[in-house]
Amino acid sequence: MFTPSSLSIALLMMITSAVCWGSWANTYKGVKGYRFELFYWDYAVGIFLISLLLALTMGSTGHDASSFTNNVRSADTSNIISTLVGGAIFNLANLLLVAAIDMAGLAVAFPISIGIALVVGTLLNYILQPKGNLVFLAGGVACALIAVILDGKAYGSLISAGRSVSRKSIVTCIISGVLMGLWSPFTTYGTTRGNSLTPYSSVVFLTLGAMLSCFIWNLYFMKKPLAGEPVNFSGFFSAAPSGHLLGLLGGVIWGTGTVFNVVAGKSTSFAISYAIGQSAPMVAALWGVLAWKEFAGSGSRAKVYLMLMFVFYGLAILLVARANG
Repeated sequence: MFTPSSLSIALLMMITSAVCWGSWANTYKGVKGYRFELFYWDYAVGIFLISLLLALTMGSTGHDASSFTNNVRSADTSNIISTLVGGAIFNLANLLLVAAIDMAGLAVAFPISIGIALVVGTLLNYILQPKGNLVFLAGGVACALIAVILDGKAYGSLISAGRSVSRKSIVTCIISGVLMGLWSPFTTYGTTRGNSLTPYSSVVFLTLGAMLSCFIWNLYFMKKPLAGEPVNFSGFFSAAPSGHLLGLLGGVIWGTGTVFNVVAGKSTSFAISYAIGQSAPMVAALWGVLAWKEFAGSGSRAKVYLMLMFVFYGLAILLVARANG
């Protein structure tokens, strides 16, 4: 299987994962008249298909014990179950995130949700695999938390400027962030204990768990949506082909970033890789500000808070990268 041969390649893979994680939501922003609960079925299929494709190619280059099919046969059942559970947790968190994007916008939902996830996930990953300089890692997490607070301040400035706001959207972001921080430790467990899964096998079971759990989480949100009226499958089958393609593309983008992040984490440290990958809000906020004009017409205070948010996320990335020595 392919693994990064140097820290620079691993770091490049981590940064790529951040770009992918911060960019996939643009595919949902690009659809018109296609409810996120329906879009998400295409997305879930997309993340599984790309992870399986990468496992059968990049994850099977040597045709030895570490190749995808051989690894699945030899891995402990507990590691597979742990990763499937992680996928189900991720799926619920991500459904809440997409709902929050629908309610609050990309520039707000991503930094709050994923910033909280960075703190929770990085600390839990470090407990499971204590590698790297804890002081730098903690400093990076603290900077990320400050960036989340600054984003909340920017959002508050929009409220004072007369923009509509929903308390439900902020609560949804927070719950999503806590849950989003919990899925990575489950995959870390599955790739570091006993007869472990390879990074490629791990992401296949992670995305399989996510796809299967749609029959629980997504069916529930279709009947009891956080915003709008209940929706049924007739809208899925009547949707324009572009909506389905964008959903699949969103899944492919996220799945690629996840494979890269877990592969890099296996070579360095899962806490470090996860933390750098979760700088995705900086990417998402840039999309929200520059492409979708979500802060158009906002006052200077909101723009100052946003600029400081980018600064602190940048510091978080540098400190976490330094934690690897």
